[in-house]
Amino acid sequence: MSKPYNVVIAAGGTGGHVFPGIATAEALNALGHSTILATDSRGKAYQGNVRRELIAASSLRGGAWLKIKGLLSIIRGILQASLLLHREKIDLVIGFGGFPSLPTLIAAKLMGCPIVLHEQNAVLGKANRIMAKFAQSIAVAFENVRYADSNKTVLIGNPIRAEIADSKNQTYNAPSANGPIRVLIFGGSQGARVFGDLIPTTMQLLPYEFRKRIKVVQQCRPEDIARVRAAYVNAEIEAEIAEFFHDMPERLEAAHIVISRSGASTVAELTASGRPSLLIPYAAATDDHQTANAEALTSRGAAWCISENEASAEQLAEKLSKLFKHPEKLSNAANAAKAAARTDAAVALANFVETILKTKPINPRQRIVRDNVS
Repeated sequence: MSKPYNVVIAAGGTGGHVFPGIATAEALNALGHSTILATDSRGKAYQGNVRRELIAASSLRGGAWLKIKGLLSIIRGILQASLLLHREKIDLVIGFGGFPSLPTLIAAKLMGCPIVLHEQNAVLGKANRIMAKFAQSIAVAFENVRYADSNKTVLIGNPIRAEIADSKNQTYNAPSANGPIRVLIFGGSQGARVFGDLIPTTMQLLPYEFRKRIKVVQQCRPEDIARVRAAYVNAEIEAEIAEFFHDMPERLEAAHIVISRSGASTVAELTASGRPSLLIPYAAATDDHQTANAEALTSRGAAWCISENEASAEQLAEKLSKLFKHPEKLSNAANAAKAAARTDAAVALANFVETILKTKPINPRQRIVRDNVS
């Protein structure tokens, strides 16, 4: 084994940033390196055997006072991160995007610590855009990433949870002529209200020949669960409704079709599990990056995409009816999704980072810090 290195994973506190960060940290740990996840308070909620350090960071949005408070929080976060990098003799920082990653990345730049970025989406996020010129390389999940310097990018894929990556050998069996049709619906870590309103109405509009066969599993916001459950009862559709599902790999494996947003982690997990999907991108996503993510699947024939602003229950019901009448279309999309999968992205990124650490000399300022701490 090569010399062990100390690496910080800097990630915003949402699942879309934290999950790839944790997956990469665990892959680096497997290579014998030490890792720390630097994130905000939200990052504590996600499972994973990785040491966490909370770094202060607040948005600069809002009025003058909120912007001042946000700036002070960022300055505090930079100081916290600088102490962390100094104390732990950090060799490299990997930024996974999200505003809370900025203080750690800025501290790395100030201390001369090498930086690698990972972009999960088909559009370079704002935090990564700010730090891109200071990064050694930008690992990307899509072949074409808007705003990214192609001279710095390397196609890696999106690191996903090990239990999802292990599903790569799953087979897909389309629904039989008279058998159940299993539909999995989720929309972000806390569910999406539009799904709670739109999808039950859609299912009610389906012909009874399909309704009597459909088995729905849907993630909902807590305040929507009772209303959504009642809608399915009225439609005579069997449904399991919950705020969160901890056995998502098994849910994906059972699904004949997934209806979801098109965040980067969702897209990666859909391809890893080889499941056809009907995607409704989050309309308010920055730079409309979820639409770009969805297009990466639809262009391969692995999914169908409907704009949130244009989606109607009638339109969705018509689309689902056509797919249920022609299950071979679901099988074709499942095969296309599987062909697009990069289930080894976490290991690939860990190996790529290790190569940089072996070949890239430490910045002289960082060498001084490390020698003084030794």
